[in-house]
Amino acid sequence: MRDVTLCFLRKDNHICLAMKKRGFGVGKLNGVGGKVENTETIEDAAVREIEEEIGVQVRKKHLQKIGTLQFSFENKDDWGQLCHVYFVEIWRGEPVETEEMAPSWHHKNEIPFSDMWVDDPLWLPQALEYKKIEATFHFNEDGSNILKYKVQ
Repeated sequence: MRDVTLCFLRKDNHICLAMKKRGFGVGKLNGVGGKVENTETIEDAAVREIEEEIGVQVRKKHLQKIGTLQFSFENKDDWGQLCHVYFVEIWRGEPVETEEMAPSWHHKNEIPFSDMWVDDPLWLPQALEYKKIEATFHFNEDGSNILKYKVQ
């Protein structure tokens, strides 16, 4: 299972989501983040991915861990991920579109879940209330349906 990061900028009652423009999850809104490289800590990867994907600079001390999400996929053992989820409320710069992501701001009560991964409505509303999340999701082969899950 591979470690990955998922980070959401928060400002007032808004959250920054970004449309994935290429690769895994293309066409979906999500937070920003990605794979932890062999020489990185999880926090180093989160900081790097935020800057690469939306051009914002964050210090590790401003990462607020809100939980972990474990993802597995039917017949795709190599797709397994342990996702470390963070909120960020202090950063430098403004989110900009890159080759990979197109960021946009959304009110926390108007999240466009129909444009996101199918698991997001099951945990993100709780996280937006600053409740710590520990969850597991087992998807079908392409990630379009959840076969089983547990959120706590």
